Amino acid sequence: MKKSLLSAVALTAMVAFSGNAWADITIAVGGPLTGPNAAFGAQLQKGAEQAIADINAAGGINGEKLVIALGDDVSDAKQGVSVANKFVADGVKYVVGHFNSGVSIPASEVYAENGILEVTPAATNPVFTERGLWNTFRTCGRDDQQGGVAGKYLADKFADAKIAIIDDKTPYGQGLAEETKKAYNAAGKKEVVREGVNTGDKDFSALIAKMKEAGVSIIYWGGLHTEAGLIIRQAKDQGLKATLVSGDGIVSNELASIAGDAVEGTLNTFGPDPTLIPENKALVEKFKAAGFNPEAYTLYSYAAVQLIAEGIKAAGSAEDAEAVAKALHEKGPFKTVLGEIAFDAKGDPKLPGYVMYEWKKGPDGKYSYFQQGS
Repeated sequence: MKKSLLSAVALTAMVAFSGNAWADITIAVGGPLTGPNAAFGAQLQKGAEQAIADINAAGGINGEKLVIALGDDVSDAKQGVSVANKFVADGVKYVVGHFNSGVSIPASEVYAENGILEVTPAATNPVFTERGLWNTFRTCGRDDQQGGVAGKYLADKFADAKIAIIDDKTPYGQGLAEETKKAYNAAGKKEVVREGVNTGDKDFSALIAKMKEAGVSIIYWGGLHTEAGLIIRQAKDQGLKATLVSGDGIVSNELASIAGDAVEGTLNTFGPDPTLIPENKALVEKFKAAGFNPEAYTLYSYAAVQLIAEGIKAAGSAEDAEAVAKALHEKGPFKTVLGEIAFDAKGDPKLPGYVMYEWKKGPDGKYSYFQQGS
C-alpha cells in the first residue's frame, strides 16, 4: 500500500472535479495518499469511496449524488494547507480528513474561514476540537482518552517493569505520549527514560543502547508505524528484550512488514474493531472482494461520509455547511458503521472507549493486530 491506486470511479471524479464539470455534492478526502503513511491515506480514500458508492446506490442525498475529490497532503502540514486552499478554490464544502493531527489542525482553520465542514476519521489530538471552531468533527476518539487507557494499562499490567516513553515530536505522537505519561505518573509510576526522536529517523542504536543501560523492558511509543517498526526490529537485533506498546498510529499491517517476526507481542490501543460488528459483515466482505482489507481507519472514514450525508439530510440542503454542522450537533444520534453517533458541543463523538490489541499471527499465518478478548 505504499502507492495509493485510484479506482476508475475516483479518477473519473477527479477529472470532472478539476474541469468544473462536476455537479451534485462533492466530498473531498485529504490525507497522505503517497509517502511513508500512504497505507493510512488508502484507508481514508477507500472508506470514503465505498460509502459514496453505497449512498449513491441507495438514491443519494435528497435526490443528489455524491462525487469524490482527492487531495494528497503527504502527512506534511504545509502541503495540507495547500490542499485545503485548493479545495476552497474548487468550491468544496465537505472534507473527510485529514489523517495526521499536525495536518488536520492548520487545515481546519482554512476550512473554518471558508465555510467548509471537516470530519476527520483519524486525528486524535485534543486541540483539533478544543479551539471552538464551528466546523471540526471527528469519528475517532481523543488522545487524552487513549493516553488515559494506555497509562493505566502500563501501571496495572507492567507494575514492576522499567518503562521508556518515546515519541516522534509531532502533535500526535508527543501529545499521545504526554497523555500516557500523565496517566502513568498519576498511578504512582515513573518512567526511567523519556526521549523524543525525529520522524524519518532510521537508526535508533543510540536510543536502544540508552534503554538497555536503563534496564527497559517496556517501550511506550507515541508515533506512527514507520519508526515503530524500525525500533522493534532494531531492539531485537541489538539484544534489548522489550515489548513495544503504542496507540492507533501503528494500526497498519505494514508494521509487521517493517518489524518482521519481532512484532509478535506488540500492543496498541484502538477503538473497538468495527469489522467485528455483525451488521458490517457484508460491507467487510465487499471491501475484501474488491481486493482491499478494511483495516484500522477504513470504516471510520466510511462513517465520516455517512455523517456528512446524515447532516445534509437533517439540514435539508447541502448548500450551507454551517447549517449542516448545526444539524450534526443537534439532531443526533446518527446511524453509522461504528454504531450510533452523537456529537458533543466540540464535535467529539460519543463512542465506546479504547481497548487493547495484541500483534500475533492470524489464521493465515501473517502477523496482524487482534482485539484482546475477541
